[in-house]
Amino acid sequence: MRSTPKARRLLAAAAAAAALAGLCVTPASARPAPEASGPARASSAAEPSGPALAPGTRFYIEGDSKAFAQALADRRANDPANAKLMDAMASYPVAEWFTGSATPEQTTAAMSLLQAKAAPQNRVPVAVAYNVPGRDCSQYSSGGASNSAEYATWVDALAKGIGDRKTVVILEPDGLALSPTFCGGTAEQQADRLEEINDAVDRLRQQPGAVVYLDAGHSSWHAVGEMAQLLLDGGISRARGFFLNVSNYRTDSELTRYGTQVAQCVWYLDNVEGSQPDDCPNQWWPAADADAWYADHVPAGARLPHFVIDSSRNGKGPWTPTVSYPDPQEWCNPPGRGLGTRPTSETGVPLLDAFLWIKVPGESDGSCTRGTAGPTDPEYGIVDPAAGAWWPDQAHSLAANATPRLTFNTNW
Repeated sequence: MRSTPKARRLLAAAAAAAALAGLCVTPASARPAPEASGPARASSAAEPSGPALAPGTRFYIEGDSKAFAQALADRRANDPANAKLMDAMASYPVAEWFTGSATPEQTTAAMSLLQAKAAPQNRVPVAVAYNVPGRDCSQYSSGGASNSAEYATWVDALAKGIGDRKTVVILEPDGLALSPTFCGGTAEQQADRLEEINDAVDRLRQQPGAVVYLDAGHSSWHAVGEMAQLLLDGGISRARGFFLNVSNYRTDSELTRYGTQVAQCVWYLDNVEGSQPDDCPNQWWPAADADAWYADHVPAGARLPHFVIDSSRNGKGPWTPTVSYPDPQEWCNPPGRGLGTRPTSETGVPLLDAFLWIKVPGESDGSCTRGTAGPTDPEYGIVDPAAGAWWPDQAHSLAANATPRLTFNTNW
């Protein structure tokens, strides 16, 4: 594991405390955050580690996506309104997920194929690496490699397929924010996870075009300081930055503020002797007080990690249930949500490299029961499709509720 002595000391303490508590902290049980009042102090930071994702970067658009197939199905069903929506949704770039379901040789070939398809468009592909052992704390998207060695072999295969082309790599959604220490795991399991993420960062860095981002959960989950320390322990100093909101629904403004604070706290923890995660103002502090603290403790021009936001389903923001459920599972197939900001590298925020559609809009979060006896989802009256399965009704709803309104991408 490649962390500083201070990081290892803090990790050991956190892991030991979590093992004693035996608690599982998930997005569904996170403390709600208030509406953001605007982004924290912008930084003119020097470039972080790894190649840049500069404004003007264009992202690869899959010509044979699930949304495109749905448009064809809608036309066959004589549903031109939904077909038009699906055509529009298919005209925007969406990440491609690599989940460890293939052999190493097949994984290399699949990544090489993605590169071959992106090259004629002169666009940058976005790839999600999602295969870490024990992923999703054995919940709806459980799976992953069987051990660290198998995972390292898989990451190597993925990296070989990238070659020397610029590629955004979203490294392990929930890999840090939902790591073993937050769901009853042992200190040893947590140390293994951090070493796996560190090793993956180091292997991917060998590809000159790999733009690597680490998991930082979202703005209504971990406190700023806790997330910043997890990023340091996971190898953020050797990556481009971190990603936010994958498979969630927090607003752009709230996420931008949170991401800026996390980036500033990373610098503070990594550069100030004796600093502790709780020193950093978190997302629940009064905005003016937090901004003043960061202005006093993080110098202008400090080298800060950058971040990207998954805006694939946050156009309407988070869901507030109108019915009282034992566990509303606000993060799991909430009704009435919409597509958010279209993928772009033109963000207007110095630390925010891009808005991306990382979670494939139209794919289910899993079979949600809202804490009831199940198996049906009481919000829909059906058994939701399994995690990752295409759900036409959800795809149509996301497109119809898109904010801003969905139009065809004329820059395709």
